Amino acid sequence: MPRFAANLTLMFTEHPFLDRFAAAAEAGFAAVEFLFPYEHPPQAIGERLRRHGLTQALFNLPPGDWAVGERGLAALPDRFDELKAGVETALAYAAETGVRRLHLMAGMADRADPAARDAYRRAVAWTAERLAREELDLLLEPINGRNMPGYFLNDFGAAADLIRELALPNLKLQFDLYHCQILHGDVTMRLRALMPMIGHVQTASVPDRHEPGTGEMNDAFLFAELDRLGYDGFVGCEYNPKAGTQAGLGWFAPFRGGRS
Repeated sequence: MPRFAANLTLMFTEHPFLDRFAAAAEAGFAAVEFLFPYEHPPQAIGERLRRHGLTQALFNLPPGDWAVGERGLAALPDRFDELKAGVETALAYAAETGVRRLHLMAGMADRADPAARDAYRRAVAWTAERLAREELDLLLEPINGRNMPGYFLNDFGAAADLIRELALPNLKLQFDLYHCQILHGDVTMRLRALMPMIGHVQTASVPDRHEPGTGEMNDAFLFAELDRLGYDGFVGCEYNPKAGTQAGLGWFAPFRGGRS
């Protein structure tokens, strides 16, 4: 049975951020994820996790200036030093939260630009090697251009090719079912082909990014397929509740209580 992580950036937003941990635990989630923790001290987040018996499944490395539209630094040739400093910041949060995997956002850049490609490869290799010293995995996530126009890493094949090329044992694919369906379709076959390199899975319905079971994909089939494929990680619920988090948790009833 899949184990689900509530995404606290998008879910339980009826509560202040630090109160969402309690709400997720009360709803029966085993784990949480979120985009960024950096507005709060790492100790505050770690304390909430321990108090409510939650596992931190994932968060993102610092993305640059999110408020002005930056979505990562890895493919930006002149931001490498800033990226390295951001990794050290994230590691302080990793130590406090016990998270085992971090996602590196690529940034807004043209994938056809050789300088951007070189910068991205360098940043991924350096970050993976730095995280390996802390026994952490680095994740790469392709993101569709409808939600994030101009994002550098917008192809699952390109992400898989780089992971194979670098052949670093802690470099993994972050497989978002929602992004894969929009980018490519044929989600089940891609799951089967790429499962050996998948380090984290996320879900949302297509096309509206609401709760599983409300869109065009057979989400229940895909969750069962993850079991058939032997996936033992968490599935991050990175969706926008359509009418409040609690009201939309009917899909989660068969999985509630799966906290091991």
